[in-house]
Amino acid sequence: MATTPSMEDYIERIYALIDGKGYARVSDIAEALEVHPSSVTKMIQKLDKGKYVVYEKYRGFMLTPKGKKLGKRLVDRHALLEQFLSVIGVNEENIYEDVEGIEHHLSWDAIDRIGDLVQYFEETGKRVEELREVQRQNEEQSE
Repeated sequence: MATTPSMEDYIERIYALIDGKGYARVSDIAEALEVHPSSVTKMIQKLDKGKYVVYEKYRGFMLTPKGKKLGKRLVDRHALLEQFLSVIGVNEENIYEDVEGIEHHLSWDAIDRIGDLVQYFEETGKRVEELREVQRQNEEQSE
């Protein structure tokens, strides 16, 4: 079963909650994703069918090894994209929403290349300084 962007959002949030506090409740997920608890329950059932979680009615759910692996990958992707946008100089207040807007539309190959680019810039602080200088020059020209 291929995942949808919505499924990925849930798996990413579940993984992050479990990683952060040891468990994830329907109410925590609903609050984090700004959806109704009934929507969370429906998605948990769908993720159970896809073998990403094990769901037992009235007892809760937990990620399967498959769900944990994907969850970690999704959390890492999100963090990498935030890091990338920061490195290239995107204003801090725009980064989270920008990542939310693009993360599901990039291939894993594109994510890997972005990782390479972030590594390239961060290996030498001079590269980031040179990028900032190009940005300053472009801003001055556009005024």
